[in-house]
Amino acid sequence: MVKQSKKIPQAQYDVIVIGAGPGGYVAAIRCAQLGLKTACVDEWLNHAGQSSLGGTCLNVGCIPSKALLESSLLFARAKQDFAQHGIDSTAVHLDLKKMQARKEKQVKKLTQGIAALFKANKVNSYKGRGVIKAADQSAQYRVEVMDRKTQRYVAQLSATNIIVATGSSPLRLPQAPLTDHYILDSAGALELQQVPGHLGIIGAGAIGLELGSIWQRLGAKVTLLEALPDLLPMVDNEISAQAKKIFTRQGLDIKLDARLVNTLIKNRKVQVNYATDGKQHQQVFDKLVVAVGRKPNSERVFGKEFGVETNERCYIRVNKNLETTVPGIYAIGDVIGGKMLAHKAAEEGIQVARRIAAQHAGTHHGTDSAGNNAMLIPSVIYTHPEIAWVGKTEQQCNDDALDYRIGRFPLRANGRAMAMGEPDGLIKIISDTETGQILGVHIMSAQASEIIAQAVIAMEMQATVEDLAMMVFAHPTLSESLHEAALALQGQAIHIMN
Repeated sequence: MVKQSKKIPQAQYDVIVIGAGPGGYVAAIRCAQLGLKTACVDEWLNHAGQSSLGGTCLNVGCIPSKALLESSLLFARAKQDFAQHGIDSTAVHLDLKKMQARKEKQVKKLTQGIAALFKANKVNSYKGRGVIKAADQSAQYRVEVMDRKTQRYVAQLSATNIIVATGSSPLRLPQAPLTDHYILDSAGALELQQVPGHLGIIGAGAIGLELGSIWQRLGAKVTLLEALPDLLPMVDNEISAQAKKIFTRQGLDIKLDARLVNTLIKNRKVQVNYATDGKQHQQVFDKLVVAVGRKPNSERVFGKEFGVETNERCYIRVNKNLETTVPGIYAIGDVIGGKMLAHKAAEEGIQVARRIAAQHAGTHHGTDSAGNNAMLIPSVIYTHPEIAWVGKTEQQCNDDALDYRIGRFPLRANGRAMAMGEPDGLIKIISDTETGQILGVHIMSAQASEIIAQAVIAMEMQATVEDLAMMVFAHPTLSESLHEAALALQGQAIHIMN
């Protein structure tokens, strides 16, 4: 039962943002920059039970995972690759405690940085769970803020505009209920204090592959059980096929079409039973990570009297202006579905802020129901090599019966990649045969996350593949591979046979 404080502070705002993840904190800052009196309510508690801004991304997702990916890659390269550079690294040892401490330090810096940005932009921050109540006669919505520790209401806020940015949480499987020591979600997998001997991961999507890469580099045997028959079906088929070969060569054991049946904790191990090709199999792991996707945090946000609609998967329905079925209440980011990406949420937050401030929201031609140009939102998987893409895959072009051409350039023909010792990968450009419009760009290479931005810019500015081929790229760089792929599409590549 919720305990009621004797006197609850009240305050009125133009905009209240619920959630301080990449979508929420960006929306709050931009609202304040546009002259709107803004508050942001956030309920996240870190491992120490303290409030921490930044949501999943900064606290237990994007940032800590990338910190460990970087550290683990350096460790693996020191053990395996430095010798070929003439560097003697025979005495390399892992200090996982220090590695984890570095990760936590980076997280703390960035989360505290958001607090500083709130202060600089005059965004009032409230710590607790925000619940929206129906509007009163003055068309003001109430947001009641409850402290998660004390279960007491600590503030009652009101505003004519609300932005819901409550994000998402890891999906759980009834066949593999989480335990503190043996079966973990993605957040728990980033907190391990010892390298497991054999790590099992349910799900070989972006999160599963990234987590598997971290612990495999640090010395664990890693097995990924993926229920789908294909690896990374959202990625271009040619890229995903190469990726499977590379990841297998690196030591990841990827079992496709493997459906989890049940799990059992036995003798301080996790016994996993799964089925593939109609046959039952069993494996025993020291730890098991469940990484099968995420679900929207759309519960407990609205009072029972609200008519905000959600779909069958509990994603909040929004129109092209990102407004829910209740006027004045908007929703952005993971909670509305689509691509669950931090940069998508951030751009949606900016769009809503501008719309509330009565400015042109700057939507693009061909936007989706959430107001984003769905084609031009880049996606990245931070394995090694990285995988990045934007636009249509080749299979989507076939499904849409498009007349297209393809240009490819392998990284092994790129001078910078060879000098770096990064020969694995491919850049693939798909363009419309008649117009030369770039339909999609797919990259697997070191620093693919950086190279893909050039493709996004080109497509956003409606450059053709001929325009890309005529541009001058610095030498030697990995980006030259993008240039060569454009040339290859026209049969004019310099450093490979056409």
